[in-house]
Amino acid sequence: MTGTSDAEAPAPSRTSPPIIAVDAMGGDNAPSEIVKGAVMAVRELGLRVLLVGRRTEIASLLAEEGALRDIPVVHAEDNLAMHEGALASWRRPRSSAAVSCRLIRRGDADALVSAGSTGGIVATSTVRLRTQPGVLRPALAVTLPTGETPTIMVDAGANADAKPEMLVQFAHLGCAYAQTAFGVRRPRVGLLTIGSEPGKGNKLVRRATELLSATAEGSPSMDFRGNIEGHDLLARKVDVVVTDGHTGNVALKSVEGTAAFAMDLVRDALTSTAAAKAGALLQRKALRRLRERLDSETYGGAALLGLNGTVVIAHGDSRAKGVARACQLAHDLAGGRIGEQIRRRVHHRSSNWLHRLAQSEAPPPSPPGALPPAPEGR
Repeated sequence: MTGTSDAEAPAPSRTSPPIIAVDAMGGDNAPSEIVKGAVMAVRELGLRVLLVGRRTEIASLLAEEGALRDIPVVHAEDNLAMHEGALASWRRPRSSAAVSCRLIRRGDADALVSAGSTGGIVATSTVRLRTQPGVLRPALAVTLPTGETPTIMVDAGANADAKPEMLVQFAHLGCAYAQTAFGVRRPRVGLLTIGSEPGKGNKLVRRATELLSATAEGSPSMDFRGNIEGHDLLARKVDVVVTDGHTGNVALKSVEGTAAFAMDLVRDALTSTAAAKAGALLQRKALRRLRERLDSETYGGAALLGLNGTVVIAHGDSRAKGVARACQLAHDLAGGRIGEQIRRRVHHRSSNWLHRLAQSEAPPPSPPGALPPAPEGR
C-alpha cells in the first residue's frame, strides 16, 4: 500500500463488501481484546477486517488466535492515549487512528472502528477525512436500548456548543442513520428539551424547533414530532432524538448509569433467597435477553456522521464482543452507503433550504447613493 497525500479526494465507493480498518491500539483493553474482537468479526460475522497498529505485537496476538493468515495488519508506530483529546490529531500524525483514516482516503478501507479516546478519534477523523460538502459539523449518533428498533440520539458529545442550524442537520444525519441501519422509511424526530409543550426550552431549542418545523413540513423522509423530555428517551415516541452534544452526552451517561443500576438491583433481588434463586433459574433465558438489551456493547458504539468515510467509536472499555459488534455496525453503515444518504439529505435538502432561509432573512440592499445605516446606540 503506497502512501498518498491527505489532501487527495476520497476514493469512489467500492461494490465489494466493505473493509473495516480496526484501530488495534485504541481502548482500555487494547490490543488483546481488540484483536480478539476482530477475529470474532471475521469468523463469526463473516466481515472483512484489517488491523492497524504495531505489527509485531498484533501478529503475536493473531498467532495465539490461529488467525495470522486471516487478517491483514497495517503497521502504525504510534497510538492515541485514552486521556488525549482534540489536540492529539496534530500531535500524533502516525497514530493507528490517523493511519486508518489514510487507508479510507486511499480506498484501501471503507470504515474505521476504534475504542480509543472519543475526543481524539473525533478530532483525528474530522481533520483527515473532512466533513462532507454542506455539513456544518460532524455529530455522534448513539442507539438507545428501546427494543427491536433502537432510538437514535444525535449529538452524543461531538459538539458541546451548537447552533440551531446544526440541530437541523443533526436531524438529517439521524434520519439517514435510521434509514440505513434499521430501515425506518420516515423517521419520527423529536427535539430534547425541558418540556413537551411548544415554546419550552432555551433560545437554541426554540429556534431549532422553528427551523425543524419548516424544513420537515411536507417532507416524505422526516416526521418532526416537536419537543420531547428526558423521560421520553426510552419510550419509543420517536426514532431520532436531536440535541446538542453537551446535553446529549449527559443524557446518554444518565441512561447508561440507570441501566447498570437497575441490573444491579435485579441481580441482588434474584440472589437474595433460595426461592429467588430458583425463580431466576427458571427465567434465565428472559434475564439473559434483558441483560443483552441493556448492555451497551450490544449496540456497537457511536457512529460519527457527516464525514467522508464511516467512523464508529466503540466504548473505551469494550471487550471482544463489543469490538465485533462495532465492526458489524461499521459494515452495515458503509455497506448501506450512509455517506450517500447523508449527502442527499444535507447537501440537497437541509443546506439548500438553510441557504434560502438566510437569503430571505438578509436585509434588502441599499439603493444606489444611500448612506449606510447609523451604528446602533448612537
